[in-house]
Amino acid sequence: QVQLVESGGGLVQPGGSLRLSCAASRSMFAIMGWYRQVPGKQRELVATITRAGTTNYADSVKGRFAISRDNAKNTVYLQMNSLKPEDTAVYYCNSNGILGNYWGQGTQVTVSS
Repeated sequence: QVQLVESGGGLVQPGGSLRLSCAASRSMFAIMGWYRQVPGKQRELVATITRAGTTNYADSVKGRFAISRDNAKNTVYLQMNSLKPEDTAVYYCNSNGILGNYWGQGTQVTVSS
């Protein structure tokens, strides 16, 4: 069993930045990712990172968001820059590996002036 706890969400103005963190309860021998969801829409991929550091991004966030991980701290991060109103969503951390597929509880990100 793996518990994932997200933090760092909040309200930010367009063009601003936020950094999300996701702390895992145990070592992450898995692909870690961030997903987001708005009411009435399916959850969508934002970014993923392998244990070795290989990253993948949704086209909508390329060049603005950066995913990283600290395996020693069992933590994955999402640095979000140049935020837009359409980035408003609940952001979820995901761990997908041999231990199974796990989700955090989500953290709200609101981009508004």
